[in-house]
Amino acid sequence: MTETDRTGQDPARQAHVQVPIDTCALARAIGEIGDGWILLILREVLCGATRFDTMQEELGISRGVLAERLRLAVERELLTRRPVKEPGQRTHHTYELTNKGRALLPALVALRSWSDAWLAGTPSKLRMRTRDGRDVRVRLVGDDGQDVDADEIIVVAATT
Repeated sequence: MTETDRTGQDPARQAHVQVPIDTCALARAIGEIGDGWILLILREVLCGATRFDTMQEELGISRGVLAERLRLAVERELLTRRPVKEPGQRTHHTYELTNKGRALLPALVALRSWSDAWLAGTPSKLRMRTRDGRDVRVRLVGDDGQDVDADEIIVVAATT
Protein backbone atom coordinates (compact mmCIF):
# COMPACT_ATOMS: atom_id res chain seq x y z
CA MET A 1 0.00 0.00 0.00
CA THR A 2 1.40 3.42 -0.91
CA GLU A 3 1.66 6.38 1.45
CA THR A 4 -1.04 8.25 -0.45
CA ASP A 5 -3.35 5.26 -0.14
CA ARG A 6 -2.95 5.17 3.69
CA THR A 7 -3.76 8.90 3.99
CA GLY A 8 -6.87 8.54 1.91
CA GLN A 9 -5.57 10.95 -0.71
CA ASP A 10 -6.32 10.31 -4.35
CA PRO A 11 -2.92 9.76 -5.99
CA ALA A 12 -4.23 11.36 -9.20
CA ARG A 13 -5.18 14.56 -7.38
CA GLN A 14 -3.01 17.53 -8.23
CA ALA A 15 -0.79 19.01 -5.55
CA HIS A 16 -1.28 22.67 -4.66
CA VAL A 17 0.59 24.94 -7.05
CA GLN A 18 1.45 28.34 -5.69
CA VAL A 19 1.10 31.07 -8.29
CA PRO A 20 1.28 34.53 -6.74
CA ILE A 21 -1.85 36.50 -7.59
CA ASP A 22 0.21 39.43 -8.91
CA THR A 23 1.89 37.18 -11.49
CA CYS A 24 -1.25 35.34 -12.64
CA ALA A 25 -2.78 36.21 -16.02
CA LEU A 26 -6.14 34.73 -15.01
CA ALA A 27 -6.27 36.96 -11.93
CA ARG A 28 -5.36 39.99 -14.07
CA ALA A 29 -8.14 39.16 -16.53
CA ILE A 30 -10.72 38.79 -13.77
CA GLY A 31 -9.59 42.11 -12.29
CA GLU A 32 -9.80 43.83 -15.66
CA ILE A 33 -13.36 42.67 -16.22
CA GLY A 34 -14.27 43.80 -12.71
CA ASP A 35 -17.62 42.16 -12.19
CA GLY A 36 -20.50 40.40 -13.88
CA TRP A 37 -22.16 43.64 -14.96
CA ILE A 38 -19.37 44.34 -17.43
CA LEU A 39 -19.80 40.88 -18.97
CA LEU A 40 -23.56 41.47 -19.22
CA ILE A 41 -22.95 44.85 -20.87
CA LEU A 42 -20.66 43.18 -23.41
CA ARG A 43 -23.43 40.64 -24.03
CA GLU A 44 -25.88 43.48 -24.66
CA VAL A 45 -23.53 45.13 -27.15
CA LEU A 46 -23.07 41.76 -28.90
CA CYS A 47 -26.87 41.50 -29.08
CA GLY A 48 -27.03 44.93 -30.75
CA ALA A 49 -27.95 47.13 -27.78
CA THR A 50 -25.53 50.00 -28.21
CA ARG A 51 -27.40 52.82 -26.43
CA PHE A 52 -27.46 53.49 -22.69
CA ASP A 53 -31.26 53.51 -22.37
CA THR A 54 -31.63 50.22 -24.23
CA MET A 55 -29.01 48.53 -22.05
CA GLN A 56 -30.57 49.92 -18.89
CA GLU A 57 -33.98 48.61 -19.84
CA GLU A 58 -32.74 45.19 -20.96
CA LEU A 59 -30.51 44.61 -17.93
CA GLY A 60 -32.74 46.17 -15.28
CA ILE A 61 -29.63 47.80 -13.83
CA SER A 62 -29.69 51.17 -12.08
CA ARG A 63 -28.62 54.13 -14.20
CA GLY A 64 -25.75 54.92 -11.82
CA VAL A 65 -24.32 51.40 -11.86
CA LEU A 66 -24.64 51.19 -15.65
CA ALA A 67 -22.94 54.56 -16.14
CA GLU A 68 -20.04 53.50 -13.91
CA ARG A 69 -19.62 50.11 -15.60
CA LEU A 70 -19.75 51.69 -19.07
CA ARG A 71 -17.13 54.22 -17.95
CA LEU A 72 -14.90 51.37 -16.74
CA ALA A 73 -15.45 49.34 -19.93
CA VAL A 74 -14.43 52.35 -22.02
CA GLU A 75 -11.49 53.17 -19.72
CA ARG A 76 -10.31 49.55 -19.95
CA GLU A 77 -10.72 49.68 -23.74
CA LEU A 78 -13.33 46.93 -23.93
CA LEU A 79 -15.81 49.36 -25.52
CA THR A 80 -15.58 52.62 -27.41
CA ARG A 81 -18.05 55.44 -26.84
CA ARG A 82 -19.15 57.36 -29.93
CA PRO A 83 -21.30 60.50 -30.06
CA VAL A 84 -24.22 60.31 -32.48
CA LYS A 85 -26.23 63.35 -33.58
CA GLU A 86 -29.39 62.67 -35.54
CA PRO A 87 -31.16 65.59 -37.24
CA GLY A 88 -33.50 67.32 -34.81
CA GLN A 89 -32.29 65.21 -31.89
CA ARG A 90 -29.85 65.86 -29.10
CA THR A 91 -26.50 64.08 -29.17
CA HIS A 92 -26.45 60.63 -27.62
CA HIS A 93 -23.70 58.04 -27.39
CA THR A 94 -23.39 54.52 -28.67
CA TYR A 95 -21.04 51.82 -27.44
CA GLU A 96 -19.14 49.42 -29.65
CA LEU A 97 -16.83 46.51 -28.92
CA THR A 98 -13.14 47.18 -29.39
CA ASN A 99 -10.78 44.48 -30.59
CA LYS A 100 -9.89 43.90 -26.93
CA GLY A 101 -13.58 43.50 -26.05
CA ARG A 102 -14.23 41.24 -29.03
CA ALA A 103 -11.30 39.05 -27.93
CA LEU A 104 -13.46 38.07 -24.92
CA LEU A 105 -15.87 36.23 -27.25
CA PRO A 106 -14.35 32.79 -26.57
CA ALA A 107 -14.86 33.32 -22.83
CA LEU A 108 -18.48 34.43 -23.39
CA VAL A 109 -19.17 31.44 -25.66
CA ALA A 110 -17.65 29.14 -23.02
CA LEU A 111 -19.74 30.70 -20.23
CA ARG A 112 -22.91 30.30 -22.30
CA SER A 113 -22.15 26.62 -22.97
CA TRP A 114 -21.28 26.02 -19.31
CA SER A 115 -24.57 27.58 -18.24
CA ASP A 116 -26.59 25.39 -20.60
CA ALA A 117 -24.81 22.28 -19.31
CA TRP A 118 -24.74 23.00 -15.58
CA LEU A 119 -27.31 25.58 -14.50
CA ALA A 120 -30.99 24.91 -14.06
CA GLY A 121 -33.50 26.82 -16.11
CA THR A 122 -34.93 26.91 -19.56
CA PRO A 123 -32.50 26.43 -22.44
CA SER A 124 -30.81 29.65 -23.49
CA LYS A 125 -32.37 31.61 -26.32
CA LEU A 126 -28.97 33.23 -26.92
CA ARG A 127 -27.22 31.57 -29.83
CA MET A 128 -23.78 32.40 -31.12
CA ARG A 129 -23.39 31.57 -34.78
CA THR A 130 -21.22 32.40 -37.73
CA ARG A 131 -22.65 34.67 -40.42
CA ASP A 132 -23.47 31.56 -42.48
CA GLY A 133 -25.47 30.03 -39.60
CA ARG A 134 -23.09 27.53 -38.01
CA ASP A 135 -23.26 27.28 -34.20
CA VAL A 136 -20.05 28.26 -32.44
CA ARG A 137 -18.47 26.41 -29.54
CA VAL A 138 -15.21 26.58 -27.63
CA ARG A 139 -12.79 23.67 -27.51
CA LEU A 140 -9.73 23.01 -25.42
CA VAL A 141 -6.85 22.34 -27.79
CA GLY A 142 -3.24 21.44 -27.06
CA ASP A 143 -0.21 22.93 -28.81
CA ASP A 144 -0.33 20.00 -31.24
CA GLY A 145 -3.87 20.91 -32.36
CA GLN A 146 -5.45 17.88 -30.67
CA ASP A 147 -8.53 18.23 -28.47
CA VAL A 148 -7.85 18.13 -24.74
CA ASP A 149 -10.36 16.86 -22.18
CA ALA A 150 -10.77 19.07 -19.10
CA ASP A 151 -9.76 16.10 -16.91
CA GLU A 152 -6.33 16.11 -18.59
CA ILE A 153 -5.51 19.68 -17.54
CA ILE A 154 -3.18 20.37 -14.64
CA VAL A 155 -1.90 23.69 -13.39
CA VAL A 156 1.84 24.31 -13.25
CA ALA A 157 3.82 27.37 -12.26
CA ALA A 158 6.02 28.93 -14.91
CA THR A 159 9.71 28.49 -14.25
CA THR A 160 10.76 31.88 -15.62
